Amino acid sequence: MEGGELPGLLVNEIGGIHGILHGHVALLKKHFYLITMKEFLENRKHMSKKVQAIYLWWHKPIIDQELLQSLPNLKVIANSGVGMDHLDLKLVASFGVKVANAPYAVSSSTADTGMALLLASARRLVEGNISILLWLLKFIQNLPTINLTFPRVISTLGIIGMGSIGYKIALRAKAFEMNILYHNRTRRKEQEEQAVGATYCEKIDSLLQQADFVMVVVSLTPQTHKLIGKREMELMKPTATLINISRGAVVDQEALVTALQTGVIRAAALDVTYPEPLPRDHTLLKLKNVIITPHLGIKTDKATYMITEEAVENILAALNGLPIPSEL
Repeated sequence: MEGGELPGLLVNEIGGIHGILHGHVALLKKHFYLITMKEFLENRKHMSKKVQAIYLWWHKPIIDQELLQSLPNLKVIANSGVGMDHLDLKLVASFGVKVANAPYAVSSSTADTGMALLLASARRLVEGNISILLWLLKFIQNLPTINLTFPRVISTLGIIGMGSIGYKIALRAKAFEMNILYHNRTRRKEQEEQAVGATYCEKIDSLLQQADFVMVVVSLTPQTHKLIGKREMELMKPTATLINISRGAVVDQEALVTALQTGVIRAAALDVTYPEPLPRDHTLLKLKNVIITPHLGIKTDKATYMITEEAVENILAALNGLPIPSEL
């Protein structure tokens, strides 16, 4: 099957766990000649010159030196999400290949997940639901009383990482009348701060000491690996909750277990862990003051389709020599 004039786009597979979604195929085929990894490996000599772009879906296909060397016409790699810790960016750049992610497509969905975790932890919704199920199944005779200590009349949210996702979290927190602190590598413009009522903390320590809820929204880099560790948790209030919607390795999980068991912090709510999923016998899965969800941040039909739309826009811009909207 020939691809005509359409540029070749390498994808891992169509459907399956690591394949592009069937509902996205028509959009992609409108602009590209799709080549799966299976097709590429079966006919590498013929296909290698056709591939001008790669679309990574859930980190697949794996990009290594061997693959890059076999694609002489590759111009751009588009990622289905924001985090790029699965890519060796220096290696990719050494081949003259550009890289783009999809920060705008995922921001609203991920911000919703962050706020959902905050509210679920504050109102102890998971504990309440489990109590009802145990009562219905007659494992317990009476419903226990669940005391709620949060949120207070006005609680303080500390956002670590004020990019597109962090800013949308601030917008949502403002609607809940929360005090908002944020720490970021670069300070937001004054009008942006005023729009959400956010106060900049130049030092992360200041944010940790003041916040009732600390939400981590940074990319995983060598600089942010275990950004929140034992020292940082000990700076937090004993009544505080840690919420992680970035990458699991941004938080020192061993230190988190200890902090939760010893009352250094009140609770944690995690959409990401390291690894994913956690081993079934991991201590975090046994603690009552932890909520863990299976990386739900962007898993909505609308968000995933928007990711593919953003990828298409980035790839077409690269192939046509135009500025890439979400280039790294």
